[in-house]
Amino acid sequence: MKREKADILAQGVARTGWGKRVVLAVLLLGLPPLAVMTAFGIAPGTEVEMADSRLIEQRLGELKLASEAPTAERFASQERVLRGDTVAAIFDRLGVRDAEALDFLRGDAAGRQLFRQLVPGRTVQAETGDNGELLALRYMLGNASLLEVARTPAGLSAKQRPVTMQTRRFYKSATIRSSLFAATDAAGIPDVIAAQVTRVFATDIDFHSDLRKGDRLSVVYEMAYESGEPVAPGRIVAAQFVNDGRAYEAILFTDENGEEGYYSPDGTNRAKSFMRSPLEFSRISSGFGSRFHPIFKNWRAHTGVDFAAPQGTRVLATADAQVLSVGRKGGYGNAIELRHSGGITTLYGHLSAFASGLRPGSHVRQGEVIGFVGKTGYATGPHLHYEFKIGGVFQDPMKVALPKADPVSPQQRAQFAQVAQQTRDAISRVSASTPARFE
Repeated sequence: MKREKADILAQGVARTGWGKRVVLAVLLLGLPPLAVMTAFGIAPGTEVEMADSRLIEQRLGELKLASEAPTAERFASQERVLRGDTVAAIFDRLGVRDAEALDFLRGDAAGRQLFRQLVPGRTVQAETGDNGELLALRYMLGNASLLEVARTPAGLSAKQRPVTMQTRRFYKSATIRSSLFAATDAAGIPDVIAAQVTRVFATDIDFHSDLRKGDRLSVVYEMAYESGEPVAPGRIVAAQFVNDGRAYEAILFTDENGEEGYYSPDGTNRAKSFMRSPLEFSRISSGFGSRFHPIFKNWRAHTGVDFAAPQGTRVLATADAQVLSVGRKGGYGNAIELRHSGGITTLYGHLSAFASGLRPGSHVRQGEVIGFVGKTGYATGPHLHYEFKIGGVFQDPMKVALPKADPVSPQQRAQFAQVAQQTRDAISRVSASTPARFE
């Protein structure tokens, strides 16, 4: 049938000078022949006279595509404000290399709020260009307002505006295949939440050596958003970590003093007076006890534990304390010694640098950054030497019994039981779901 339609079409247009070309175009392009007839609007039996036509050929020059201007790179980063921090120190950690931006912020009415309201724990978000120039900055101020700095064609500008934060709750699960961060990345869990997991369970799980393939994390966490963007660090509401077949649980609860903490379902405080390790991630390179010294080439008592870690890794105070000494200390190199309650002292040696604002007599909180891993003093490579003494007697930091913090008070037991049941129900639902895995 299609062949017959093509023959009829060819006969209908054969008397014109352009008919052959139409038929050829139809056959080559595979177009429906009747559609071509409709397009030309030629009724059957109509005589069509065409003007003489000629083919003109013109050679075109070489085509050159207009080159697009290269898109400037933008690098986003964020840093938490540390105790004793300065804007210059935060800029350095953010990768901002822009003296003009610092001068602008000091002189701008809105911008100088960054200097006046640096609060430990808050987050500074920044975007930089190829050369470290500041392109944008966001910082949540204390009066429920947001400081925004942006680079425009006219230069830097800063403004302070009120925000209405929306809290979103997320339920996620992940299975360990290689590392905690690999598993949380695969599950879409933010790094800030993964870091909180290590702190919440740090008193029971050594994330340097205790992780096993198949361990599972279930977590309920909140993130604060404004205009669709996260504007404050998230927090864990409830979590369960199954390590080597044993389940550990944490429930966020606010005590009668308004302080938040993590508790086990039975009301015991998950926090201990001391964290087991002063580093978030590392490995033990030399344990407590007698060892063959790598520099002096003889057997000596090793009075602490060495953690191998990259240069510049953050060193955390393992408990609330008063700074006893900070500075150069013989073979320890750059070292910090802290005095804790109960006649306990800890020492952190071979540091590359100290956190800003530390001096003898100042106070630090558990988990606060006090220095950075280095190789000063008698050290063959970057690592942290950590010592733990009770009444002046050296103890093995990895084996010494760590006392628990205060449990939920009797007056709040009923309230805690209700919160615990709700959060445990949520964790049960998360645990029953198919976990995101990292293969």
